Amino acid sequence: MNSLIDKYNIPGPRYTSYPTVPYWDESTFSPENWRESVIRSFHESNAEEGISIYIHLPFCEALCTFCACHKRITKQHSVEIPYLESVLKEWKLYLELFEERPRLKELHLGGGTPTFFSPKNLKTLLEGIFETVDIAEHPEFSFEGHPNNTTRDHLQTLYDLGFRRVSFGVQDYDPKVQKAINRIQSFENVKNVTEWAKEIGYRGISHDLVFGLPHQSWEAMEHTIRKTMELKPDRLAFYSYAHVPWVKGVGQRGFDENDLPSGEEKRRLYEDGKKLLENLGYIEVGMDHFSLEHDDLYQSLIHKKLHRNFMGYTSSNTQLMVGLGMSAISDSWYAFAQNVKTVEEYQKIIEEGKIPVVKGHILNEEDLTVRRHILNLMCQLETTFTDKNSFPELENAFEMLQEMEKDELVEIYDNQIKITEKGRAFTRNVAMVFDLRMMRNKPETRIFSMTI
Repeated sequence: MNSLIDKYNIPGPRYTSYPTVPYWDESTFSPENWRESVIRSFHESNAEEGISIYIHLPFCEALCTFCACHKRITKQHSVEIPYLESVLKEWKLYLELFEERPRLKELHLGGGTPTFFSPKNLKTLLEGIFETVDIAEHPEFSFEGHPNNTTRDHLQTLYDLGFRRVSFGVQDYDPKVQKAINRIQSFENVKNVTEWAKEIGYRGISHDLVFGLPHQSWEAMEHTIRKTMELKPDRLAFYSYAHVPWVKGVGQRGFDENDLPSGEEKRRLYEDGKKLLENLGYIEVGMDHFSLEHDDLYQSLIHKKLHRNFMGYTSSNTQLMVGLGMSAISDSWYAFAQNVKTVEEYQKIIEEGKIPVVKGHILNEEDLTVRRHILNLMCQLETTFTDKNSFPELENAFEMLQEMEKDELVEIYDNQIKITEKGRAFTRNVAMVFDLRMMRNKPETRIFSMTI
């Protein structure tokens, strides 16, 4: 395994989209054709599957130095109401594009720290959304909660509004690791919020664990997993730490790169962590995720309904996802668009009555084909070709896959590629083989985290 790590541990995307953001072609994108793609997608999908909404709530009271999200650090809660008013105004701008009432299938509150906002203000925001939509059957509403500031009132208020899934960021229980990443939180806090969620009736409780953090050892990782098992969440995200300190504003400078585990040590954290999780009853779903058998995530995998988008893995598959808030990314299937990345600019553009997109990408036919194959690999660990000769450059992909087949990472058939159990840890590498845009324009500087 060590020789494979040396061979395949290269910078690569996580493929929450294709093309990935650095390869968006902004020359063909405009706010006008973005609106056209939203209208098209809405008409094609609203009546049957409904739509998704992602709301980015960027405020945090402290900077976690492992985080690569777009956020604003402040302890001033006076920012809450003006920001939420802007989000509702942005949503109304999208409503003006729709000729009928949207059917809301999926809603996710991300950040930042969604629980920075008071339960009362979150309720005002959500009721403002809900009065304009019809709720689809079996909706999937979820939010990210910080164990240090999520109250029982947060959990009860959101539950009463239809939320059934909550994800708590745990990362690691080792004090040395917590200090390095500036994320000090006790097991007691995590235990309290998890037990409150269970008592209230949440059925999709998730804990986020991260491997590859500074000063992290296997002993610390094992301790974190075993403490997590005392609470038995329905699912786990077991993420590889993405070290991207060159990205402006992410704040990943609270430690030295020498403090990070080596590629070999990091791979051991994953492999041994995976074995321990499986021994404790969890099943690996896609990449980075584990769930118990009863959980929707595992059931969607079994029934081949697992989907992946900018929110990560989901059991709901909607064609249109509208991203609201500073830096939020939207996806109409035919196009991507990202909002401006500062609160002030976001609010200014909203006041001007414009949808605040700053960049995006219109997918061509080749993009749509490649996107489908990468999505299949990331969700089902396999993909099928009707015609491998559709794009000559995909022939190069099969040449590279033959090398992976020698390493027992994939199995190649006449019209199908399957990732093996051994190859699951290298799923990102397999997907990269199909990334035609990256192949044509390989980056001269590092823009992605390491795949291992």
